[in-house]
Amino acid sequence: MPSVLMFALLALVAAAALYDFRFRRIPNWLNLSGLVLGLGINTLLFAAHGLLAASLGTLLPLALYVPLYLLRAMGAGDVKLMAAVGAIAGPRNWIEILVCTAFAGGVLALAVAARNGRLQRTFFNLMLLASELTHWRRPAARHETLDVRSDRSMRMPHAIAIAAGSLAFLIVNRFF
Repeated sequence: MPSVLMFALLALVAAAALYDFRFRRIPNWLNLSGLVLGLGINTLLFAAHGLLAASLGTLLPLALYVPLYLLRAMGAGDVKLMAAVGAIAGPRNWIEILVCTAFAGGVLALAVAARNGRLQRTFFNLMLLASELTHWRRPAARHETLDVRSDRSMRMPHAIAIAAGSLAFLIVNRFF
């Protein structure tokens, strides 16, 4: 990944993480800026191939994250942020960022649950979630604590996990 794309990725996820931590939302202007930067820089650097990679990098996260949004397991800002990350990183790199983000998100979720004294409830909710999904039911429809929009759910700023996953991806790919 060229340095200009690495810096764009870091700037985007750092700003999103700070904003999400402070206000518990990610503004559309930030996500749109990341999307335009990703499409623009990739097109400038790699012409049609760059535009194609940035476009696929945008569509892949949408294909995976929109269903999570529809299940009320993810906020819309997180979906749009991952699409912007994909536009900058491209589809192949985005998959690696997704894996790093999932790991970072899991660690962060366990830390938040433990800090709030809700570790046992979190594991119970994971079992509820698995049960509902295996029966093809929307978990948030039957269990309010599984709806990210509910005041009863334990929410965390997912942009922090995305930033940590992106940073881990960049470090691993730069030095290993």
